[in-house]
Amino acid sequence: MIKLQFFIFSILGIMCTNHVRSQSAEYLKQKAEKIEKGSVFTKIINREAPADIVYEDGEIIAFVPLRPQAPVHFLIVPKKEIHTINDMEEEDALVLGKLFLVAKKLAKEHGISESGYRLSINNNEDSGQSVFHLHMHIMGGKKLGPMVDQDYRNNNKH
Repeated sequence: MIKLQFFIFSILGIMCTNHVRSQSAEYLKQKAEKIEKGSVFTKIINREAPADIVYEDGEIIAFVPLRPQAPVHFLIVPKKEIHTINDMEEEDALVLGKLFLVAKKLAKEHGISESGYRLSINNNEDSGQSVFHLHMHIMGGKKLGPMVDQDYRNNNKH
């Protein structure tokens, strides 16, 4: 019986790995180069690069991105450089939870807490992550529409 269970789990594991997408070689190369060079967000934290800072404490900084995509758009960044969600550790849980508390505070201060706002964290290639220092976007101040192109959803109706 144990051998049969092991066999079934092995087959399931093989089947599941066939559906796992990985990052392209070009993306991995760019990612490694950017990580080696250091995050622009770390430069902002260290005051080596300019930014319009809207919040800061000992663990978190928030600022206006270079290309805002909504009337209210801030990046909320832990001061500890964590490259992706996949790189976070147990000890990072509290500071990452604090990102949400800062988002709540900024939403209230900037008048979007009641009308609504979007929080977004991109992780690796398929999401479009281009800065490898974990960060949360908060966007609001207008109707934002769907989060992603609806083609997938529309082509896969049941």
